[in-house]
Amino acid sequence: MDNEIEALADVLGRAVATGPADLCELLTDAAHRSVVAPVLVPRLNRVLSRYQGNPVAGPLASQDLLEVLRVARRRDTTVFEELRTIADAFTEDESARVAPVARRTPDATANSNAVSGGTFNEAVVQAGSITGGLHTYYGQTPHSGLPPVTDWPQLDRADPIAFGVRRTRRIGDEPPLPPYVARDSDAVLEERVRTAARSGGLVLVTGEPLSGKSRTAWEAMLANLPGTTRLSAPAAGTDLRGLPGVLRGRGENRCVIWLDELEGHLGEHGLNPALIAELVRLRVPVIATMSDEAYDDHRFGGQARARVLVGVDPVELGRAWTQDEQGRLVKALEDRRLGDVYDWSEDTGTAAFLAVGPELWDEWWRARRPNAHPHGHLLVRVAMDLARCGTDDTAIPSGLLHELCALYEQETAQAAGESFEDALAWASKVRHGVTGLLVPGAEPDTWRCFASLHRDAVSRPDTPPVPLNLWLHALEAVRGDPDMRELVVNCAQSELESVADGRPEVGLVLGRLYEATGETQDAEDWFRHSADAGGIEASEIVGRALAARGNVIEAIPYLEAAAEAGSADAQAHIASVFAKRAVFWLDRMAESGSHTAGDFARKLREAIGLPPDNVKA
Repeated sequence: MDNEIEALADVLGRAVATGPADLCELLTDAAHRSVVAPVLVPRLNRVLSRYQGNPVAGPLASQDLLEVLRVARRRDTTVFEELRTIADAFTEDESARVAPVARRTPDATANSNAVSGGTFNEAVVQAGSITGGLHTYYGQTPHSGLPPVTDWPQLDRADPIAFGVRRTRRIGDEPPLPPYVARDSDAVLEERVRTAARSGGLVLVTGEPLSGKSRTAWEAMLANLPGTTRLSAPAAGTDLRGLPGVLRGRGENRCVIWLDELEGHLGEHGLNPALIAELVRLRVPVIATMSDEAYDDHRFGGQARARVLVGVDPVELGRAWTQDEQGRLVKALEDRRLGDVYDWSEDTGTAAFLAVGPELWDEWWRARRPNAHPHGHLLVRVAMDLARCGTDDTAIPSGLLHELCALYEQETAQAAGESFEDALAWASKVRHGVTGLLVPGAEPDTWRCFASLHRDAVSRPDTPPVPLNLWLHALEAVRGDPDMRELVVNCAQSELESVADGRPEVGLVLGRLYEATGETQDAEDWFRHSADAGGIEASEIVGRALAARGNVIEAIPYLEAAAEAGSADAQAHIASVFAKRAVFWLDRMAESGSHTAGDFARKLREAIGLPPDNVKA
């Protein structure tokens, strides 16, 4: 680093001695902008007054500039980098003294100017030293990576999702984000944003993962800054040293810097105390977010980056919502997404439920591919479909989940390459520090799907339907809870009755569900609906029920339909019906004096097991 400072002193010394007057004005102006201007400006003025315009005084000027640069490098990196930029400009103007060298990308392990997430390219400049030799000086090229303020988007036209606010699931034609529900900390946060808008400085929101930091900070910014404010959101690792220079060209534009996940913007070439001081001088606010873990690591980890956070009192958000926040949520339930949050987010917290849902759905959906986790995908689908049937938060034994996979014939074939153990491990793995796709139940080895998944499945028109037979298994899964059994039947009524016409299998399932819950009349109605649509199993059920009540004539067509379809039980039953009818009429003939009919009646009665005194069918 000392060699770098000496090389920079050489270049600036020549700028003072031989450069044009505007370069010397730039040197003075840079020093005036420094937070240590009272120290730098007098020293720099002395150098300028001694050596400006003296072509042979470059080496002497460079020696006097060394102390100025050391102070700047130690106490104000912003002005130090501005001096480097001025040096670059001078060496470009003095092309006769510069040996062109190809640009290079420094090795990441050796580059002292590496930033988090990568490196940046530097220009190599060779300049004459006081002995006539050559120094090699790696000077940062002018900070052209930051666009001018006029290219920054206006705040009221910026897409919050593009700037880090997590998307939520979208239902129908709803807007990309649900209405914002105020947090208890909003009043404090908004006051700090207003103060920063007047005076510049850093406003920081911290909290647990998925606690709503970005949305809360964005809403505070949107509510307290003019919509025409120009917004810059540099990517993590961006070299921010040129930011003050860009802002000085903003004209009448008001500006704000948005640093979501601040830890990616800290460091020598990112946000540092000197840059914050310059932004305060320029009255430009910085709105930032940071996870609790990242904040603690940087604030208390003994790193140099902690200096940025020392003077900042963060606004803290919790994942769990307070009673007052829940009360405000109730007032916004007309948005279906917030209604689902209110009903289902107890395990995760409101913001986490909204934010993690789309991530889980996307991961689950892509896992169906043969080279991903098709068996894990299927296990989650079984749990999801059971919840769609009305089992809600009932946890299902893993063995039953595995067994019910057989109802999905095509998916089961695709899932054959992944073991059940691997599938369950993948499905239950915790994502985003919040939840797995499958959530453990209170009993050992029981699972249910994360609530947002089945709510997504209900709201998406392209979700595959629940296998019909799964409704009966859902009813069995909640057999000890009458209220839940009623809920399963109600869900089936809502989902299936509208699609039952012409589909005998649907009417059969509805009949079975009503039968299991003791609603005999509804059950019989749906069995007959199925039978009339050609359902063989339902035809036998209806025929037997009618015959048992003595409605033999009405029962015969149903029993015959089942018998003709090959049902052995129906064949035996209709034979018994016809035999009883034959006994009945033979008895009537015997009563009219036919001894032959009486003999046939007696023999037939014995053959089918009717008591001797039974003369009625």
